Amino acid sequence: MSSQKKVLLADDVDFFLTLEKTFLQRQEIDILVAKNGRQAYEMIAAHHPDLALLDLYMPEMNGDECCRRIKDNPELSRIPVIMVTTAGKEEEQNRCRQAGCDEIILKPIHRRTFVETIRRFLQVIERAEPRTPVKMEIRYGQQQLLTGYSVNLSTGGLFLETNELLPADEALQLKFHLPAQDHPIACHGSVAWVNAPEAPSKPSLPTGMGIKFKDLRLDHLHQIREFLQTLEADPA
Repeated sequence: MSSQKKVLLADDVDFFLTLEKTFLQRQEIDILVAKNGRQAYEMIAAHHPDLALLDLYMPEMNGDECCRRIKDNPELSRIPVIMVTTAGKEEEQNRCRQAGCDEIILKPIHRRTFVETIRRFLQVIERAEPRTPVKMEIRYGQQQLLTGYSVNLSTGGLFLETNELLPADEALQLKFHLPAQDHPIACHGSVAWVNAPEAPSKPSLPTGMGIKFKDLRLDHLHQIREFLQTLEADPA
């Protein structure tokens, strides 16, 4: 199976399209380009990309309306959508959230922020970022949060030791405290895989679930990365 990922970039300004393509040129990504919202929706329906980046303001159909149509279509709703809009305009960001987007990237676009966000959604990385053994309390679940403990952690997700197993692809809420942090990290996630007791996928791990972060804020991503770096620097 090919590891090539498909990403759709939609913007009517050539400068931003060129900038985004330049940021992604080192990744193993097949890039699709749309110049307006209607074309973006048609290409997404035809090609089912792994990720779509939509500028908020575009001809024929704005990005938030395109996003709303994607999320309302059962055949497309699982495709992650990142909205791109101007920093400092809270009303525009609210429009993006109300449309159901999975993340927001702010202009002016910075390479590190852009690439880290893309990598987080596609799990495409320039260098391997192995999960680090970490045991900490994790609150997880849907309407009612349960308590479990992580076995390992990365910027993309964690393995949770628990007997309260959810099916693969199930959405859930996550809440946990990193050591020495005053405020908890809260985000949504999904079950990437299940290590069932009767047929474990990875016998070296306990019963539990591999969980993928979905809407992890960038400041929380940086906090996790810094925490993991301190563990690597001082494994004791």
